[in-house]
Amino acid sequence: MRVANYRRYAAGAAVSNIGTWMHRVAQGWLVLELTGNAVLLGVITALQFAPMLFVSPWAGSLADRANRRMILLVTQSLLAVQAFILAALVWTGLITPLWLALFALLLGLSKAVDAPARQTLVSDLVGPTLVPNAVALNSLSFNLARLLGPAFAGLLIAAWGTGVVFLLNAVSFVAFLLALLLIRIPMLAAARRTGGVREGVRFVLSRPDLLVVIVVAGVTSMFVLNFQMNIAVMATQEFAVGAEVYGLLASAMAIGSVSGSLVAARRGRTSVRLVFGAAAGLGLMVIVAGLMPTPALFAIALVATGAAALTMMTGANAYLQTHAGGEHRGRVMALYLAVFFGTTPIGAPIAGWFAAALGGRWALILPGLLALLAVGALAVWYRRIQRAPGLNPAREPASAGSIVTA
Repeated sequence: MRVANYRRYAAGAAVSNIGTWMHRVAQGWLVLELTGNAVLLGVITALQFAPMLFVSPWAGSLADRANRRMILLVTQSLLAVQAFILAALVWTGLITPLWLALFALLLGLSKAVDAPARQTLVSDLVGPTLVPNAVALNSLSFNLARLLGPAFAGLLIAAWGTGVVFLLNAVSFVAFLLALLLIRIPMLAAARRTGGVREGVRFVLSRPDLLVVIVVAGVTSMFVLNFQMNIAVMATQEFAVGAEVYGLLASAMAIGSVSGSLVAARRGRTSVRLVFGAAAGLGLMVIVAGLMPTPALFAIALVATGAAALTMMTGANAYLQTHAGGEHRGRVMALYLAVFFGTTPIGAPIAGWFAAALGGRWALILPGLLALLAVGALAVWYRRIQRAPGLNPAREPASAGSIVTA
């Protein structure tokens, strides 16, 4: 926070993150209010996240070639406009499920282009030695917004309806746009980088350390990062509790994430070993959560699970940013985001099948075991690669320096 440019960025992002979470809650509520159809809600949610899998790799190439701040100015402006139009449609009574689906897709496309530029801009702002701290603080901001945004949205929807929430989200983007306009550093000049998506993929394949971090994050995302569904299933099927307790359980997960962010923000380095350890801890805690006999003990396990998940995510993010090199950072982060977000929809049906066939507990226990086995196999493979003659997969002279080692 001593870096002036990062302070401006963090302040604007904090306001925008709260608006984004408010928007998500209002969007889901409006779908159910208009149709009462949970399947349609799932479809619209998928439209919001699907572009991350298909567009992010090309967006990463753009982030490596163009001025990252300018990309964000464009995407944030588009996000503000779509939120404002949604508010207008609600107030005029013209909103329909089709409009909601269209704007969810536009939101997803804008976010897919926005994410690689936003992730890599952090390195431009603080430099390589402070990247782990900055990534952790970004996660802290995101998770605090996850705590505050839904609560604000619920109060506003009850008092004035969803239109006000969409309008406030549009206004929240103004704070981030002002922060971007105030940032002034030479590194934000248009990049002189070559190569496209294919060259970025080749670069990752040539670096076992980057590859294994991306795969570990993808595997854990696929198997165990379906907590919204799992918590709901445990609350209704195993514990037979109401919406109030369900909300508290969801908050317990967020409390763990916030706690993990605070710890991660004090960590000055990251490593492949940290990513492996956090991923294994996450798989183990998911199993423990599935074994808990009461809602209170389940909530305690969720706090630890949230902390482990956050540690794994911030560790992977910071490692990739500090080891990818300036010429490839955008494409590497885009591939990471595509894998991380793209594998979650694959794991959700698997966990859903376990829940339907065996019960809610097994929807946690079995994916947790699969995650542990996968992480263990990847650790064995990476150890063999490290021991291969003449190969040091963690060395990247141009960017990583000596602050991070595997």
